[in-house]
Amino acid sequence: MTALPTTLTLRPPAQAPAALNLAALVGAEGWARLPAAVQRRFAAAHADTFYAGTMDLRCSRIGRVYAWLSRAFGGPLTSIAEDEVPTVVRVRGDGRGGVVWERSFARGVAGSRVVRSTKEIDGAGLRERTDGGLSMALEVFEDSGSLVFESRSYALVLGRLAIPVPAWLAPGTCRVTHTDLGHRLFRFTLSMRHPLWGETFHQSGVFADPCEE
Repeated sequence: MTALPTTLTLRPPAQAPAALNLAALVGAEGWARLPAAVQRRFAAAHADTFYAGTMDLRCSRIGRVYAWLSRAFGGPLTSIAEDEVPTVVRVRGDGRGGVVWERSFARGVAGSRVVRSTKEIDGAGLRERTDGGLSMALEVFEDSGSLVFESRSYALVLGRLAIPVPAWLAPGTCRVTHTDLGHRLFRFTLSMRHPLWGETFHQSGVFADPCEE
């Protein structure tokens, strides 16, 4: 990840929100290489859906520091480091063209931990933001039959004000991969890799798709 400019920028005035269309962002050729089940899960105008599964969660020592700091921005990072954590993912439209991804990690007597973010069109590109305003500019593409989201930059968005986050201060380049496994199952993998500290977070889990193929 390259360093970001330190100057503040103003986002353009609010206009009618553009509907999230990942097929257009991926491109016709890449989208055609994705399995039909992946195309359906990420199609425009996504219906409210729940996916249930388990996840293996890893967090480095530096990652725990980032997780603690992220609480001020909606807590998008978790310091949980456990295997086979029961997880439910809810995917729904936000009513403004974006798609909300909400992951709930069950931790027994410790209660659940919820991580929520919204993918939305920002200008001509894709952005994912937390409720607290921490956001990532994303590139989305097909890679070997999987759908991949990879961060290009971070910013703290407060209203129309966007404050760039330098690469060394961010938790690392985020790469999320969605791989179809057949039989209505898919694997979700998330990795964050810092240019100095190495991998700060790693999450991987298998989920069941309740929809019929």
